[in-house]
Formats: sequence, C-alpha cells, structure tokens
Amino acid sequence: MNVLADIAKIFITYTVILFVFLFIVLCCYIVVLYVIDRTQKEHTVRRNYPVIGRFRYFFEHLGEFFRQYFFAMDREEMPFNRAQRSWVYRAAKNLDQTVAFGSTRDLRPEGTVMFINSPFPPLTDESLPPKPIRLGDGYCGKPYETSAIVNISGMSFGAISKPAVRALSHGAKAAGCWVNTGEGGLSRYHLEGGCDIVFQIGTGKFGVRDRHGNLSEEKLAGIAQHEAVKMFEIKLSQGAKPGKGGMLPGAKVTAEIAEIRGLEIGQDAISPNRHHELATSEDLLEMIYRVRQITDKPTGFKAVISSSAWLDELFGLIRAKGLEYAPDFITVDSADGGTGAAPMSLMDDVGLTIKESLPMLVDKLDEYQLRDRIKVNASGKLINPTEVAWALCVGTDFVSTARGPMFALGCIQALQCNKNTCPTGITTHDRELQKGLVVENKQKRVAHYIKNLEKEIRIIANSCGLKRPRDFTREHARIVIDTGRSVTLAQLYPSFQGHPPKLTAPLEGESAVNS
Repeated sequence: MNVLADIAKIFITYTVILFVFLFIVLCCYIVVLYVIDRTQKEHTVRRNYPVIGRFRYFFEHLGEFFRQYFFAMDREEMPFNRAQRSWVYRAAKNLDQTVAFGSTRDLRPEGTVMFINSPFPPLTDESLPPKPIRLGDGYCGKPYETSAIVNISGMSFGAISKPAVRALSHGAKAAGCWVNTGEGGLSRYHLEGGCDIVFQIGTGKFGVRDRHGNLSEEKLAGIAQHEAVKMFEIKLSQGAKPGKGGMLPGAKVTAEIAEIRGLEIGQDAISPNRHHELATSEDLLEMIYRVRQITDKPTGFKAVISSSAWLDELFGLIRAKGLEYAPDFITVDSADGGTGAAPMSLMDDVGLTIKESLPMLVDKLDEYQLRDRIKVNASGKLINPTEVAWALCVGTDFVSTARGPMFALGCIQALQCNKNTCPTGITTHDRELQKGLVVENKQKRVAHYIKNLEKEIRIIANSCGLKRPRDFTREHARIVIDTGRSVTLAQLYPSFQGHPPKLTAPLEGESAVNS
C-alpha cells in the first residue's frame, strides 16, 4: 500500500508540474499573440481586440457546419438543400424513398413546378422503359445508341480522386449510362468498369494535345480506338465558370496525371478560357466535322447558352453548310452548374439558369428544323426526379449530372473541393482521406442512385398518363408565376409557331457521310 501511495504522490506531483508548465507556456503564447495583434496593421478586429479577435475566424469556419446540421431548415441550404441531398442518399443506399404525413415543400413560390396527373394513368405493368436513341446515325461510321436518360457529367481525373473515378466507372456500367471524362483526359480508371464513355476535349486539349498544345490527330485517333469511348464532346464553356478555363496546380500533376494529360510532371494544367483555334461559329462547325472525320464517332459540344442570337447564327450556318457539319448533340450547361473552383463573380452572376437556356435551345432547334438531327443533353443542378422530369417536358433527350453521383459517392457538401481536404475522399489526393471511399461499396451506390432516379421519373410519367418518360411534353407540367397561379410550360415557353428561315442549302445534306 505504501508503494502505491508513493507512486500516486509522484504521479500527482509530476502532473501538477506539467500543468503549471503548460499554463506558463500558454500564458507566454497569449502574450506573444497579444503583442503581434496589437502591432500588426492588416486586421482591424485583431488590432482592437487582440487574441479574442482571432476566434472570429474559428467561428466562421465552424459556422458552415453548424448551419448545415443544426440551423438550416430542410429546404433552405444552397446550392443543394437537405431535402435534395437526403433523397439522393436514400436512393444511393437503395432505401425506401417514401416520406410521411405531407410535403415539406412550399408549393406557392414563383417558379414551383407541378405535374398534371391523369385521371386514368397506365397500370404499373403497362409502364415501359425509355426507347433507345441513336446519335450520329448516317453521319459517322460508329453511331451510338443508348436508352439511358440520366448520365454522369464531366469530372476530370485530377479534379476528383482515383477511387472516385473507379467507383463512377463501375457504377455507370451497372446502371447502363455513360460517364463523361471531363477535360482531364482518359485514364485507365475510366476504362476499368467497362462503361460507355464520352471523351471531352477541353480548351487545354488534355489527352489529345501535341507538345505545343494543339489538337493531335494521332492521339485523337488513338482515343477513338477504345471501344468504350462512344462519343466526343468539345467543351466551349462550363456553367459555373463560363469564359474561364480550369486549373490543376503543378503540385497535383503527378507522373500518372502528367502522362494522361500530355504534360510534364509538376507542370500547371491550365486550360485557356477558349479554344485558340475557335473564334467563330464556322470554326466550331469545322472542328466538329474534323473530329468526327478522325474518330468516326458522334461529336458534339458543351456550352453555356445565354444568347438566342448566337443560336440563330450557328443554326443558320448549319443549314447553309449542310447537316454533316452539325453537332450530333449539344450539352447545354447553365448558371446552376457546379465546379471544383471558380471566381464568385462568374459562379454567381454570369450565364442563364437551365430554366431559361434549355427551352431557348430546344425552340431554336425546332425553328431551324434541326431537332431530329441534333440531340440535346441538359446539365446543371438536375439531381432529383422533379428537375429531370421538368427537363424532359421542356424537350431534352438526356440529362447529365455530376453532383448527384458525387452525393451518391458520399459527398456531404463540405464545400472544400478546391482545398484538397475533402473529408469524403472524392476531390482530394490525400491518400489517407481517400481510404474512406471504398470503391466496392460506392460503385453500388452510384448505380442505385441512377436506377432509382430513372425509376421515379417513370413514376411521374405514369402519373401523368404516359407509358414512357420521353413522352413528356410541355403540357404535362405547370409552373407557378408571379400572380401566384400556375400556367403550363407550353404557355410559358410556347413552341416555335412561325415559318423556318429560308433555306440557303438543301437541308437533307446530300454530302452527308454514309447517308
């Protein structure tokens, strides 16, 4: 007992000494901070309230998380509220997606979308899957056919991690949809799952560039040799940062990423704000034709569309040059789009939302009688069944989403995509953080999310009296306007009723490839 008592006394003595020592160190540290804050001239709060003023930054940081989990209501957060994210999480886990008691959504605000139910909907066993759509048929040797409505939008390897790309590839294969590579090039991780792939040609030409940064026809043809690569997309602009290219710092350009992108190890991967060889609409059509000729596969472009005048110019030029110069598809991105990092001025204030740009594009295609030739792919915050069904009503053929699959991978909207500190391992190259993203588990969640999203779109279609989801028209949805009442989308966005512009060349494109 005496021995134990002696040990206890020694332990207490040293604990007190350690406590006193740490207290003295803390006091000295506070004194140093006080002197620094009092004498510095950059921060007013710290100068007037030394030491205490530093807690401001700590609380600002914690505020993001407290708002998300404790203070924000289910439908208040931006860019995606808790209700939107929760639906994706349940769908990704293949859990019950029903809710109880009544809707928490306020159906009165302007812009609210509501679908018009049929008194006699088709029976559940009469519901039919989407019809397949062919792209590039008659204009290239290897047209692409797919039944998928929802697909995975562009996320570059480098911007997202290796396990994230692998999970998306396997998940897309299981769901039967395509994955867009983003502008970072084609990696073996994209190919690993065996899914259909859309190769994006960004302004930096990563993966298909020569040493001068120009488009390499040899490398482009090499990419096209992969059977999994079904289409090519020329990226003009991105919704969250129209008019600005992406940048991957040299510190993140590893040997593997450098090889994929055609760069030197440690070299900044900087995308110009536009393709240097594209200065006019005619240049764009010539590049589409050139890429299609080299790859023999469907080729389209992605752009933020904010001007009907530009569409008049572009589509008028297609009619003049011939349908062989037309894009096989157009991906319309919008101000609703996301990105890893962008200037706030571009993210908040440039570009139109998808609710304006999509109807504008579809109507102009109808006006110029190009709707059958050019397919439409809508992108920008379309992660839930309501938004996708709305886009189908307006006239899109496909929807592409990046942030929906990111939520399925486990994204918690921590808003740290640009800091290499993503806590879920999706947008970080920190190997320790990547360990949390288990590919075998997350690939199933991606597939469940895509399948359940399309399942609920079909449920909405059936409720509206339709057997197939692509049978939606603008008569099947209403939208609340400023008077508080609702009108159909057909009233809000009336389809083109006039006469098409006079043809300057045969519309049927007699010189079309393989026609």
